[in-house]
Amino acid sequence: MTAGPVATLRRVTATRYVTPLREGGSLPGIVEADDLGTYVVKFTGAGQGVKALVAEVVAGGLGRALGLRVPDLVVVDLDPVVARSEPDWEVQELLARSGGPNLGLDFLPGAIGFDPVAHRVEPDEAARVLWFDALVENVDRTWRNPNLLRWPTFFPRRSARHSDLWCIDHGACLYFHHSWARAAGVVGRAYDASDHVLLPFTTAGARAAADAALGELVTRPLLETVVAAVPAEWLAEDTFFASVGEAREAYVAHLLARLAERTWVP
Repeated sequence: MTAGPVATLRRVTATRYVTPLREGGSLPGIVEADDLGTYVVKFTGAGQGVKALVAEVVAGGLGRALGLRVPDLVVVDLDPVVARSEPDWEVQELLARSGGPNLGLDFLPGAIGFDPVAHRVEPDEAARVLWFDALVENVDRTWRNPNLLRWPTFFPRRSARHSDLWCIDHGACLYFHHSWARAAGVVGRAYDASDHVLLPFTTAGARAAADAALGELVTRPLLETVVAAVPAEWLAEDTFFASVGEAREAYVAHLLARLAERTWVP
């Protein structure tokens, strides 16, 4: 299990850009920071923009609050001067566009991608992940791109026990926030779970149990705490709202309304 959400993300400063992760469409990279930590960093200058980072913070914080394993999140302050030593021009340009706060996810050394053929997941855990993905409308947990990792609890002794399932990459969640003018009309939008990588591991009973248990955990205070962790400068870029406070309330209200609608439950 992971810890619950925090109201403010810890801030660190990038000290070295290590290497790009080219399997990610937004070209995230592994970065070392002044707290001696190593992070997978998603940059504000990437094509998806800051809304992908907002989705990471909100969905990631909510997932952790529901007991799912989601890597710790931090704000990584980046000085564009870091780009000078990077030989790849594409990475240079990305770093140059990403000065200031970016999003870091705790790097899980030795983790391997989830393989639905080789790995197994207990029905109750699979159902909890599926329920969470349905609530936040995560369209990026398919068998083609599971966005799940297996990481041993007692690294590197893989034989100590089965590796744990970790949920990553939530930038594609909350796609209602790409068009706030139409967001109210899609509150109860059904979630298509037919392509979800964990659907075959669930049962009807496990999904019903997940709905009953997790639905009670999602409250206004919890959502307010989760949304409070989003850096104000990222929310300020959304000109649909008159203030950052109004933007935060819009996320809370939409997710509460979606929870009440319940037509989306797989």
